[in-house]
Order: sequence, then structure tokens, then C-alpha cells
Amino acid sequence: MNDAAQNDVLIEAHELKRAYRVGSSMVRALDGVDLVISRGELVAVVGVSGSGKSTLLHLLGGLDTPSSGSVWTGGRDLATFSAYERALYRRTRVGFIFQSYYLVPSLTAQQNVALALTFQGTFGSQAQKLAREALGRVGLADRAGHRPSQLSGGEQQRVAIARAIVHVPPLLLADEPTGNLDRSTAEGMMQLFRKIHEELGATIVMVTHDEDTARRAADRVLRLRDGRLADGEVAA
Repeated sequence: MNDAAQNDVLIEAHELKRAYRVGSSMVRALDGVDLVISRGELVAVVGVSGSGKSTLLHLLGGLDTPSSGSVWTGGRDLATFSAYERALYRRTRVGFIFQSYYLVPSLTAQQNVALALTFQGTFGSQAQKLAREALGRVGLADRAGHRPSQLSGGEQQRVAIARAIVHVPPLLLADEPTGNLDRSTAEGMMQLFRKIHEELGATIVMVTHDEDTARRAADRVLRLRDGRLADGEVAA
């Protein structure tokens, strides 16, 4: 890879493997994945349940470590990061969006988003300002004072997205972000991901079982089967 191409790479995986022991058996969640994600891409990884999608995302985000192989970002293997450096990477360089919203029930939407900024060392009026801006970006400016129980599933997921982007990370990792939503709401959510991608210039990697929806949102769609990326890519 030449220097210009290398500078365009945000994160890459080499021969990535992850195995878990279940009882007396070993389960291979990933079995030799090679993957290069360039800056500014919106990539969808599709596959059925159990194909290794979430495991791949957790390894890219530094939430888990591989059994073998490597994940490289910024010219370094994540395996060489200290515990502090890994935590800093997750806090500042990555935004996580999960199928479950993980909102604090007693806090308003704005407070939930502002809470994420405490990990960045941002508090008070500045945190509240940034939280309001992030909620506005996901179309929830008028719901900032509502608690999760007062929001629909789609609105709660938008709050979770605002929380993930409030510190403007270069990499967004979304794990089945439409899994709990109906078809119409899921389509709107994918349009929102495209909007965020274009406005913030964020690199987005999402995993989903819904290939049709992924095709309409992503620049590139990859298939994961039995812990391996299938040969060939699916044009979005």
C-alpha cells in the first residue's frame, strides 16, 4: 500500500480470529477476517445471527481482544495499547450505537447525551450546549426535556445516536441499530446515518441482518458467514 493510500485507512483487521469456550467446545466467532476501512466510508456488514458480526464490531472498537490476528489504527496495533490507551481510544475515537439504547431512565434526553461528555472532561453549560446541538442534529431538539419512557423506540435510538456523536468521533460503530424498530422507522434511521455521515464526515461501520436496508444506506456492503467475509463485495 502506498503512503497516500495508507493515510486514507482509518482502521484495518488482519487475519482476525476470535474463539470462545462454550462448555467443552470452542466456538469460532471469527475465523480469519481481513478488512480495510477507509476514512469517510459508510460500510455495512450483513449476516445472519451468529455469523460473527457483533464480535467483529467489538474487536474494531476495542471492547474485546482477538484470539489471534490484529486490529490496526493510527499506525498501531490495538493489542499494544495499554489499558488506559484502550479506554482513551474508546472514549475519544469511537462512538458506539447498540441495538439496545442503554439510556438512563431517570435522566432527560439532553442529560443522557451530556452524560457521555463527562468521559471527555466536558461538564456544565458547555456539555449541555453540545448535547442540545447533537439532539438537534438527529431531529430531537423539541424532545430534549423528555425522559426515555416518554419517547418512542425510534426516538430513544436517536438519543443513543446523539450520545454517540456528541464528541464527534472519527469512527462510529453501530450494532444492529434498527433491530428493535419497525420497517418505516428503520428506513428513517438509515437516512439519518447517511445524513450524519455526510455532515460530520464520520466513518461508519454498521452490522445488520437486513441487507436490503443496508444497500440503501451504505457505500459498501460486506457479507459475513460463519466468521468469514464472503468472497466479493455487494455494490450498494
